[in-house]
Parts: sequence; C-alpha cells; structure tokens
Amino acid sequence: MSKPIYDRVALIGLGLIASSMFWAMKRAGLAGEVTGYARSQATRDTAREIGLCDRVCDSAAEAAQGADLVVLCVPVGAMGPVMKEIAPMLKPGATVSDVGSVKRHVIDAVQPHIPDGVHFVPAHPLAGTEHSGPEAGFAELYDNRWCLLVPVEGSDPAAVAALRALWEGMGANVEEMDADHHDLVLSVTSHTPHLIAYTMVGVADDLRRVTDSEVIKYSAAGFRDFTRIAASDPTMWRDVFLTNKDATLEILGRFTEELFALQRAIRTGDGDMLHDYFTRTRAIRRGIIEAGQDTDAPDFGRGHGK
Repeated sequence: MSKPIYDRVALIGLGLIASSMFWAMKRAGLAGEVTGYARSQATRDTAREIGLCDRVCDSAAEAAQGADLVVLCVPVGAMGPVMKEIAPMLKPGATVSDVGSVKRHVIDAVQPHIPDGVHFVPAHPLAGTEHSGPEAGFAELYDNRWCLLVPVEGSDPAAVAALRALWEGMGANVEEMDADHHDLVLSVTSHTPHLIAYTMVGVADDLRRVTDSEVIKYSAAGFRDFTRIAASDPTMWRDVFLTNKDATLEILGRFTEELFALQRAIRTGDGDMLHDYFTRTRAIRRGIIEAGQDTDAPDFGRGHGK
C-alpha cells in the first residue's frame, strides 16, 4: 500500500469509470477518503449497498466539499452545470478533473466555473467495457490502459504531477496531449468506430425484421463484436457526438471516401487493391496486440463476473 496522494477524493457520477476508480484507488491506497454522488437515488442506494465510496452524499456540492481532488464522471453534456453547482464548495488548492471522452468542449464548459486558487486538469482514461452503472466497476479496469491528461493553459505543474501519479497508481500509462489533438485522435480510435457500430447494428435490426432471428443466431461471424461496442451508454455517446462534431464529421468524411474506394474495387473485381488494403489494416491489428493494448480474444471486461 502506498502513501495516499490525496486525503479526500470526490467522484461526481458513479458509473463504470468512477466505480473502477474507487476500487483501483482502494487497491493501491491512493486516497484517504473517497466521497461519491450520483444524480439518481437508485444509483446512490446501490453504491451504499455494495460499499462503493467511503461516503455517498445526497448532493454533488456535499461530496465536493473539502475534497483535494474532484473528478467529474458525468456525461460531457452535464459537466458545465455540475461544475457550476459545486464551485462554491471547493477549497483553495483543490484540483478538478474529469473523465470525459471529449476535451475541448469540456474545457469550454467547465473552465469558466473554476474558482481562483483551484486547479483544473482535464483527463480521459481510455478504458471501458460494454457494461455501465455502479456495479460494473472493477479495480483492474485501468491496468496497462492509457490515460490522457490534457492540461489547460496555466495548469499548475504540481497538480498535473499529482494527478499523473494517481492514474499511474491505478495501473494506467499516462501521456499528456493538447485538447484539439485529443479530440481528433479519439474521433479516429473511438468515436467514429462507435458510430459505425451503431449503424451496423441498426442495419441488422432492420434486416432482422425480415430474417426473424438469424441475425442474432449467427452473430459470431463478426456482428457480435459490433454489438459489444454498440451496447455502450447511450447518453454518454449522444453527448460525445454533439460535442465533438467537427472532428467526428471530418473522420466520417474520410471513412465514406474509403468505403467508396472499396465499393469500386469490389464492383470492378480489383482483387489486388482489396488484398493490399486488408494486408495494411491487418498490420494495425497486430500492432495493437504487440503494444499490449489487447489480446487475440478481447473480453470487454467480462472476465470479471459482471
């Protein structure tokens, strides 16, 4: 057990990411006390039942009061209003962070409400499963996954270093990145793939009306992996696309161009083009496995009894 990095951490929002943070912090002794708040009474009740957080509060302001680190774990569209609510309760020297999948919008929404003397260090852990809610979390979620820190102009180096130490203590690899670059990179690696998965599952749903249960029955052929991605939290993903509009539309445009090129190759029987294309994309998959960011059989967190 290491010495706590923060005496008190407040988690605002108690879904998969926050609950995994709690168990990971407890595993490594990184926080003295962890308070938590969720908007839903049912979620707060569940958190209390399973021992999630040392103290579950009935308001975000109460959870944030006196905390050394406050982590906003709510959908990105809700971060501005939540920050405005808790701002008067923050103590001088505290750090505010978040776990949002989009960074420029979060900075624009949250930063105006950060009080003088409080540090703001946005972050994004690149980890998750297809499950959500307080019971979905587990301490190992961040092990050997990346967490991107996105310091704002004037971020206190000591505050950034402490947050880096926290994420590293929870098992993550940490890198710093500019907000706009983050949003472009994530639109390639996460946002657009999710949109494509949602689309493919939607197409199959239309087809299923014609073919009865065959789409479900024979899904192991590849469709199953789309459904894992498309099972992600709908509120979170709605907000991601509305708040990372420009980067997502740019990547979707490129995707459409690639799709047209593949359509043309299939139509004209251009086997060489298809073979070269698939060889190139296969190499990317191998690179992901070699980097330790996946295995040949991804479990999407399901090896943890959830």
